Order: sequence, then structure tokens, then C-alpha cells
Amino acid sequence: MKKWILAAIIVLVALVGLVVWDKNRPGELDAFAQCLTDKGVTYYGAFWCPNCQKQNEIFGRSKRYIPYVECSTPDGKSQVEQCRNANITAYPTWEFEGGERLTGVQPLETLAEKTGCELRVN
Repeated sequence: MKKWILAAIIVLVALVGLVVWDKNRPGELDAFAQCLTDKGVTYYGAFWCPNCQKQNEIFGRSKRYIPYVECSTPDGKSQVEQCRNANITAYPTWEFEGGERLTGVQPLETLAEKTGCELRVN
């Protein structure tokens, strides 16, 4: 019985280690996403928005480097004050330094053109 408990603990520790390692692993677009941040880009979205989910998939794990504003209240029925004050009316909305905005899923190439960020995959 002790051997089974020890084996289970070892497997559990290995799984936790794998999850932590995977979460901290660099994304393919980290440098590009960080450049967008450095250029003052803000990404407004909502957790329930299918187009936001598509946009998130494009960035993958590199999304963590982009300033993201969740506009939906937790119940999905209203908009948070920050987004109301910013007059966000569609998701996703990309706002660039100077106030220019694009709505909808944006190709990486478009974001690169708008910001001057070099689009390269790690």
C-alpha cells in the first residue's frame, strides 16, 4: 500500500511540475506581443466573445504580454465602467497610441503595420 501511495505522489508531483513548466514556457510571439505593449496598444475584449477567442488563439501563450481589458461583467450581461468610459462598442477592439481603433479579429500583419513592430516567430 505504501508503494502505491509513494507512486501516486511521484506522479502527482511530476504532473504539477509539467503544468508549471508549460505555463512558463515562452510563446512564439512573445517579442511581437511585447512590442505591441511598448507601442501603447490596448486590446479590449469580452470572455464570451467568439471573435476575441479567435484573436486569443492567434496569439497563443504570448497574449499574456498584451495589455488586455476585460470589458464584460462576470455575468456577461453588462460592460465594466472602464470600457463604457472608453466608448468600446464592439469586440475585439484594438486601440493604438494616438487613439486610432480597429475592431474585429486583426491579422498579425495588420497589427505590425499599425505599430511598426517586427512580426517574427520565435
